[in-house]
Amino acid sequence: MPQPLPTTIEATGDLLRGQDYIADRALSTATFLALRLGRPLFLEGEAGVGKTEIAKVLAQALGRPLVRLQCYEGLDVSSAVYEWNYQRQMLEIRLAEAAGDTARESMAQDVFSERFLIRRPLLQALMPSPDGPAVLLIDELDRTDEAFEAFLLEVLAEFQITIPEIGTIRAEHPPAVVITSNRTREIHDALKRRCFYHWVDYPTATRELEIIEARLPGVDAALSKQIVAFVQALRGKDLFKLPGVAETLDWTRALTTLDVLELTPQLVGDTLGTLLKYQDDILKVQGAEAANILREINVGLAGGPA
Repeated sequence: MPQPLPTTIEATGDLLRGQDYIADRALSTATFLALRLGRPLFLEGEAGVGKTEIAKVLAQALGRPLVRLQCYEGLDVSSAVYEWNYQRQMLEIRLAEAAGDTARESMAQDVFSERFLIRRPLLQALMPSPDGPAVLLIDELDRTDEAFEAFLLEVLAEFQITIPEIGTIRAEHPPAVVITSNRTREIHDALKRRCFYHWVDYPTATRELEIIEARLPGVDAALSKQIVAFVQALRGKDLFKLPGVAETLDWTRALTTLDVLELTPQLVGDTLGTLLKYQDDILKVQGAEAANILREINVGLAGGPA
């Protein structure tokens, strides 16, 4: 059942928190404005900081269908918007010929009707639904090329798509749009200007602890503090890929599966592959470096001298 949009920034934060997504006020503000003013929400940031999750949480909290367009290099209109079901069209033509119906004009009108249309994510998001307007997630837009970005700009400007054989399909109620980018390339300013922009940064230690408590209730409090302190320390190191919130949660799940109550250098070394995804980063951290980080964070958590 579709839910009404939040009417305040605080209500937006509560809406997200109700789905165990802990957002700071700046992100809650950008989300609130995007929803209320019908503008796309453009989220940039490192991988694993929770950009994609925003769309999933909004769809669930608002009771709307989630339509996801996963971007990749070479993405084109047939994969993102629509294509014709050529196999069914050919079958229809052969059946018509077998029945003696060879009027080309009527046959062309029939095979290029909506029943032969395969709707891809962008077109799906514009179609009416009993569950209300969709939440359209355009994930990792930076992986596409500039030509597709220009096409997307036109779609988002009017929330309509023109299919030559059928005509223009316009959204009766435009979807809520969330666009994410890992910033592997710059997105054109023309698209950004039409969105509410927010950079999703790594969380503070306090907020990351809240995220663990919300997503993984029941984890030992002392272990959670150790985990967060260790991850926060890693983000201050010169690593190729810093761990995001997704990795923090994965590591926490792994440690609780192993019935861990306290981090040790050996345990950190054994499970670093859950937290770090590049061998060079693992080699930098495991062993003496992991022991030093643990010693420093344990002193800090105990309130002792630095």
